[in-house]
Amino acid sequence: MAERTHQFVIVGAGPAGLQVSYYLHRAGADYVTLERESSPGQFFARFPRHRKLISLNKVHTTSTDPEIKLRWDWNSLLNDSPDLLFPKFSSDYFPLADDMVRYLAEFQRIHGLDVRYDTDVRRIERVDGGFVVHTADGEWRARCLVVATGWGLPYVPPIRGIEHAVGYEDMSVEPKDYAGQRVLILGKGNSAFEAASSMIGHAAMVHLASRKPLRLAWNTKHPGDVRGQYGALLDSYQFKTLHSVLDCTVDEIRRVGDLFEVDITYTHAQGERATLVYESVLRCTGFRMDTSIFDEACRPELVRDDRIPGLRPNWESSNVDDLFFAGTIAQARDVRHASSPFIDGFRYNLRTFTELLRERYDGVSLPYELVPADAGALTTRVLDRVNWSSALWTQFEYLCDVYVLDPATGQLRLYKDLPEDYAVSRFAAEPHYYTVALRWGRDDYGDVFAIERHPTPDRARESAFIHPVIRRYKGAELVEEQHLLEDLLAEWRRPDRHIEPLRALFDRDLP
Repeated sequence: MAERTHQFVIVGAGPAGLQVSYYLHRAGADYVTLERESSPGQFFARFPRHRKLISLNKVHTTSTDPEIKLRWDWNSLLNDSPDLLFPKFSSDYFPLADDMVRYLAEFQRIHGLDVRYDTDVRRIERVDGGFVVHTADGEWRARCLVVATGWGLPYVPPIRGIEHAVGYEDMSVEPKDYAGQRVLILGKGNSAFEAASSMIGHAAMVHLASRKPLRLAWNTKHPGDVRGQYGALLDSYQFKTLHSVLDCTVDEIRRVGDLFEVDITYTHAQGERATLVYESVLRCTGFRMDTSIFDEACRPELVRDDRIPGLRPNWESSNVDDLFFAGTIAQARDVRHASSPFIDGFRYNLRTFTELLRERYDGVSLPYELVPADAGALTTRVLDRVNWSSALWTQFEYLCDVYVLDPATGQLRLYKDLPEDYAVSRFAAEPHYYTVALRWGRDDYGDVFAIERHPTPDRARESAFIHPVIRRYKGAELVEEQHLLEDLLAEWRRPDRHIEPLRALFDRDLP
């Protein structure tokens, strides 16, 4: 069989695989992308099951700046063509998954990315100097392997009788099929609410059940938690219309004739148990990574209920050198914070990721810009970045700009969009550097729609909305932290609230 060798082999041509391919292609790097299907993004040809995405597509904004508009475009991949942005393919606020499939195919075609379709990866072997990727039509050797396969398998929780539950991947999406039924949905995430919302007017009773309380995105600020468009189901629960959201452990599912008996233990009722009866039981508990293609010697460590790979700060496998992960499965470093599981987040991760790969394997230094070590100039540069960057906006509390002081030259080196944990590791020998990121503030305000604010700069640390935070490090030690006051329109330009407090910090710190 044929054997081909590349510096970089990418497995998977979903959005993440295409984004990495784009940056490697643009840099003239030696890469190839292997995809088992005949076209890219085939996950979206099947999921979500009811075909409407929850990723926002805000076509109309108050800005004409392409970078700022990306803050509210959750579906586009980063590229240099203004005609290859997702709003050119759909104007729906919640677009259809089929539009995503169409967009990804055009992205690959227009940019001429080297994607080998109908190439099913059967086994990955660790060898000296890299990996061998075995496919039906031969072997591909890689110095560096990037796995961007997305979710490979459904996550099946360890419940007695779970085999009686129909998985999200197989369930009927016809509401009439649940007419008059009592339905139990295992899970309380967006897929569970997607299923429940579709049948709310047909089923006699819908229960959503999991051990942990419901997490609403407007409370947690995490776009992967339950989104507001599913509010009708929550209304039905609070108005006692037989639809319910249960915090409980599902102990066992039994088939009894045409029905299912389900034993549960309530979470908030001092161990109270009950047996409930349903006509249908559905499993909407998410997905996990499939590691079956890896030989034992290079099988990646999995974390968080064995769903996702463990990662080092540079997105490298926590236990296998030269094996990297990209896209939705590469979220272990910032689970439930930024948007790394989603296109609008990992597209920025992958821009930085590609630069790190090029530095390590192709000898191309990580790019930086020089900024004068002057309080006024630095204040201007920091505020220009936080008011403009879509990466810092979307990847809040994860990606940051890093300003490293070089006392010998009297200048600062600005490295853009680095994960903060990576930056602290990389610059641990530097005596003076700053990180600049956008962060959410306090969360002790009770009602998210009635937050008492303190609009004075000396109380900026109490801001609840997203706002800039500047941290000063000495090596790996955090020695100072400055918050800038939140702003309704996310414009941090006011002299008294933003410019003067930030300049005062740099006046104190800079030599």
